[in-house]
Amino acid sequence: MTPSSWLDDFPLRMVELDRAHLRRRRAVVTPDGGARLKVDGRSMLAFCSNDYLGLSTHPDLVRAACAGAQAFGVGSGGSPLVSGHSAANEALESELAAFVGLPRALYFYAGFAANVGIVPALVGAGDAIFSDALNHACLIDGARLSRARIHRFAHADLPALERELAHSSARRKLVMTDAVFSMDGDCADIAGLLALCERHDALLLLDDAHGFGVRGPQGRGSLAEAGLFGAAASRRVLYMATLSKAAGAAGAFVAGDSALVEWLLQKTRSYIFATAAPAMLASALSASLRRIAQDEWRRTHLCRLVGRLRSGLAAGLQGSGWQLGASQTAIQPLLIGRNDAALAAMAGLRARGIWVPAIRPPTVPEGTARLRIALSAAHTEADVDQLIEALTALARESVDALAANA
Repeated sequence: MTPSSWLDDFPLRMVELDRAHLRRRRAVVTPDGGARLKVDGRSMLAFCSNDYLGLSTHPDLVRAACAGAQAFGVGSGGSPLVSGHSAANEALESELAAFVGLPRALYFYAGFAANVGIVPALVGAGDAIFSDALNHACLIDGARLSRARIHRFAHADLPALERELAHSSARRKLVMTDAVFSMDGDCADIAGLLALCERHDALLLLDDAHGFGVRGPQGRGSLAEAGLFGAAASRRVLYMATLSKAAGAAGAFVAGDSALVEWLLQKTRSYIFATAAPAMLASALSASLRRIAQDEWRRTHLCRLVGRLRSGLAAGLQGSGWQLGASQTAIQPLLIGRNDAALAAMAGLRARGIWVPAIRPPTVPEGTARLRIALSAAHTEADVDQLIEALTALARESVDALAANA
């Protein structure tokens, strides 16, 4: 009898995913005006996009991308250190550094690639990493690749972090944290983290993927929100942000002390050995930075929508066991608990023409499956009211079901 191959295990492993309600499925989407998307051919009100300022389809960005394509073509043709670093990319790096008030910036083709590459470039065997327990996967994977010793401290627990820093004998210490946590929407204590880094000779790597463009004066990010802009910035901060969320396009950048950024340019494998982002994206992003700085109304409107959603759901969720997280950002997590219950809530919204994704482990801890509501300046107050009404109805159904099964 021929021994079975390990390749035969995959269908069985997929069955296990199905039983745990953990199989992911992609939807095919097309923009459908405002905050609506056509999802598998059906027009739906979407609360699932990280396009927090509604800039991804803005005419300024579209025109700039087209002009960049006309001038440079649609591909870069090489890595940044060969022939891929266009004049548009060079200009964007200068604009990004000025925008966040730091000496220098390095532009990456993707946020995951940035973090997974810069961490091993900063620390290695014999060094120490101190990572918040709820950090994004790209920081976690970067830490694993570095071969440094990883100290995972409880989420936002600065006393625990200080104890770990104090006990470490490593010469090079790297503290890593999201600035705005992508699944809970809460914010790191940047001033407190920086004070610990100053005290223990550590570098702070701040991932502001969900704060850039939304937080701080003129949307200049979480560092600016903390008052660490320009002359007030610290050389102990390495600031990373993605350009695929509030900025409405794609890519990421890392900014900080000039010597530190030069080191990353020389040593980050995901920068050195990857084809550079096309110049048409850099052109669009230059236009995006202008819109972010000028359109204060987008952040004001978004803040108003957050308050409207939270106040509208305060009474509607009572008795359901569903819990709205404490976030004051555009990320509003509605914790449901079981994977199947979160999927059922998602399906209930979808039947009502609303798309909110169910987020399950391993993206979030076991037992905390949730609906991740993402608000955008593209939403109207009527859009938010429609979501409140639908969630209130589903919560009531959940309460009735619990009572029937009691």
